[in-house]
Amino acid sequence: MTTAVLLVSGLVLLVVALAMVVTALVARRVGRVSVVDVTWGLALLAAALVCAVVGPLVSDPDSWRSWVLVALVAVSSGRLSWHLWRRSRGHGEDPRYTKLLGGELNDGHVGDAIRKVFVVQGVAVWLVSLPLQAAAVTDVRWTWLVWAGVAVWALGVVVESVGDSQLSAYRALPRDQRPEVLDTGLWRYSRHPNYFGDACVWWGIWLAGGLASGWLPALATLVAPIAMTYFLAYATGARLLEQTMMSRPGYPGYAARTSMFVPWPPRSSR
Repeated sequence: MTTAVLLVSGLVLLVVALAMVVTALVARRVGRVSVVDVTWGLALLAAALVCAVVGPLVSDPDSWRSWVLVALVAVSSGRLSWHLWRRSRGHGEDPRYTKLLGGELNDGHVGDAIRKVFVVQGVAVWLVSLPLQAAAVTDVRWTWLVWAGVAVWALGVVVESVGDSQLSAYRALPRDQRPEVLDTGLWRYSRHPNYFGDACVWWGIWLAGGLASGWLPALATLVAPIAMTYFLAYATGARLLEQTMMSRPGYPGYAARTSMFVPWPPRSSR
């Protein structure tokens, strides 16, 4: 079992590292670190495929679950990568990364990008893939938890997709016709419903891949959804975006009455 775990984990790490090296080269060429956002989902899908293919070769798990997880990752991560690629096409650097690096990539910040973005994102992908790795080398202990995880994943995909759709519709309005802030739909209850939905996706995958394998795999992989939630809410997600959004008209008032992450009824405007 130990050999199988190390082999699967090592191969996933190798694939993720190669993905980040290629992404760093592309980022250097186009002058934008934000291309890593597209790679994120593709690297996770590659990790899921490695687990599903290699798991049965080095162990004797219930392989059907790994392919269910491949399907879940393909839908959620593929949708996210496609959405981010369409949104960023033809645009400059994401302000979050400019702030994180202290300037543009090609203005002497390549080393900063490697340390603060590509290495961090690579480690994050590997951590988040731990439930996929666990599913590749263990049998299903509680089948009902696999399907409970699928249900939580589905909820996350719906929330994330609807949130992204509402944001795209808001941005498509002419500047002189749209409100100062988007505070309708899901955005009335959370300032970042798309990030919250993405967190739900990975808690669902942990339920199906980690907890459904038993208590020991569950505890060993719990860092995955916790790390993902931290990144989405604080490290490179909502909190970092807030630093630039707070300077926009109307946003501080919106932030004062609206939950940052978990959807919740807005506070009284009084």
